[in-house]
Amino acid sequence: MAMPLEIITLPCRSDNYAFLIHNPASGGTALVDAPEAGAIRAALAERGWGLDWILLTHHHGDHVEGVAELQSEYGAKVIGAQADAHRLPPLDMAVGDGGSFALLGETVHVMDVSGHTVGHVAYHIPGAEAVFTADSLMALGCGRLFEGTPQQMWASLSRLAALPPQTMVYSGHEYTQANGAFAVTADPGNPALQRRISDIARARGNGLPTVPSPLQLELDTNPFLRAGDSAVKAHLGMEDAEDAEVFAEIRRRKDNF
Repeated sequence: MAMPLEIITLPCRSDNYAFLIHNPASGGTALVDAPEAGAIRAALAERGWGLDWILLTHHHGDHVEGVAELQSEYGAKVIGAQADAHRLPPLDMAVGDGGSFALLGETVHVMDVSGHTVGHVAYHIPGAEAVFTADSLMALGCGRLFEGTPQQMWASLSRLAALPPQTMVYSGHEYTQANGAFAVTADPGNPALQRRISDIARARGNGLPTVPSPLQLELDTNPFLRAGDSAVKAHLGMEDAEDAEVFAEIRRRKDNF
């Protein structure tokens, strides 16, 4: 039986996360996003790991600034979206929506999740029950729409929501407590959300990350995935609105929160 991949949630900068993916059998290691080189180098050194691959989700500086230094030091190859290649660090492998590639003995499926940026991708590894979503679907939230439209982001989130519910969502920032403060204003009658807010406060009080989170938990509590829920629509006075319109209103309220 194959050994499962080991996935490490790695705090970087003030509130970013990078993720190390390690195959204990082969000794190979990949990184999802590179917010800074120092924290990642220290984590690799602590474990005695090299670095073979760097997977990039989108071009924002707080996700790519460590790439050049890590690539120079470890010889890692860089994977990213063909659609974003003009503003990503130089890519060794350009990928696109619906494509797949082999990584550390598993198959990785590429999903276009445009909205936060146009060209943002997520990486789904079914064999590890993991999806790396960066600033698209986030713990109790979703990324700001810097480039895409609400309709694009709703379509992206809907695709992510259709993954198996046991999938763990590895998102790009520790924003969960602040997201919870907003979520309860959009979905105040949700007891699962109330419980999650308490759990988040306890975790953060103990210095623990709230990422990753199970997709099922996001489906139950994340207002940005619940735009089609009748209770959310009723609370917003949008009972007859299309789901994408409700999502757009929730996003507008969050931006002004």
